[in-house]
Amino acid sequence: MTMQSLAEHELAELIVTSLNLENIKAEDIEPEAALFGGELGLDSIDALELALAISKRYGFQLRSDNTDNQRIFASLHALSAHIELHRVQQHCV
Repeated sequence: MTMQSLAEHELAELIVTSLNLENIKAEDIEPEAALFGGELGLDSIDALELALAISKRYGFQLRSDNTDNQRIFASLHALSAHIELHRVQQHCV
């Protein structure tokens, strides 16, 4: 089992809570495992809900018409890396 980075764990917790995955713990989501069509059983409705949760948490939108969505949503690791590149940084004052 591969260890999650801090950013991956934060995202895994968001996935579990926003999608109400009752039988899955955030730490059980493998960073390289498929998010869709794999053990999590996520579908296109889950993708929409997850995109909305990511928008609220990280301050940028994942568009449904993005041709890179298959790559972006491929795994926890891929999605976390995409978020880290595009998230709105919150600066301390």
